[in-house]
Amino acid sequence: MAGEAMLRVEHLTMRFGGLVAVNDVSFEVHRGTIAALIGPNGAGKTTVFNCITGFYKPSEGRIALQHGDSSAWQSLDQLTDSGKRERRDANGALFLLERMPDYLVAQRARVARTFQNIRLFSGMTVLENLMVAQHNPLMLASGYTVLGVLGFPGYAVREYEAVEKARGWLERLELVDRADDPAGDLPYGAQRRLEIARAMCTDPVLLCLDEPAAGLNAHESAELNELLLAIRKDFGTTILLIEHDMSVVMEISDHIVVLDYGVKISDGTPEFVRNDPKVIGAYLGVEDDEVAEVEAEVGL
Repeated sequence: MAGEAMLRVEHLTMRFGGLVAVNDVSFEVHRGTIAALIGPNGAGKTTVFNCITGFYKPSEGRIALQHGDSSAWQSLDQLTDSGKRERRDANGALFLLERMPDYLVAQRARVARTFQNIRLFSGMTVLENLMVAQHNPLMLASGYTVLGVLGFPGYAVREYEAVEKARGWLERLELVDRADDPAGDLPYGAQRRLEIARAMCTDPVLLCLDEPAAGLNAHESAELNELLLAIRKDFGTTILLIEHDMSVVMEISDHIVVLDYGVKISDGTPEFVRNDPKVIGAYLGVEDDEVAEVEAEVGL
């Protein structure tokens, strides 16, 4: 249900020696929404992403993700005090992501991620890229042995399901005719969308996208918008993205968090953020009290 918090980032701080990359940042991402994390270069956006997805262990703060019924949030402090990573019951589960390495964030908490630089297996086919994302359930079905090779029925069923899931994404991306082509031969925009589809093949509850529109032209950005809106509508997947393309951010986001020099300076709807003097000042590179003067000069 949209409106319930699914991800809570609380007082997140990340230090690298004497450099404070992120300083006491807090925000929520609600279930079934598209949230954007924006800010000028060097604002700390990717550092926040790396903390959420388990690539960095934060210096301070709590990052909690919830599955299922929102009543699970009532156990958050109890989970924190227990020293454990997760808590499950009949109604759902809670995860403390700052206590989990990246592979557990992906496998158990079901958080998928893409990167600013495309990381497809360019020498593998388009279909193989979608299949490799389903490696874990296929290995589980094989019993981590040669049962798949021997034709074990359970593995055959799971393999069929994996192929059908991949086929469904090929149809959605209109890439059925290129299923057997190397992924590296696709046009750049199609590679971007394929990377998102590969992440979706892991059945995430939270999809984290690091600058998915980077390098796209206007037509490709429009296709990306359509894909992300369809993912939210058809799968109910919550999306958190970093993006510099404001046409993408303002068109599809329900909620925007703005960072500047590692500090949160704004948090709200696209309309609220668009008109926030602190945001305008950060992007124009001026102090808050100079915003009105600069806007007048440039005709904003």
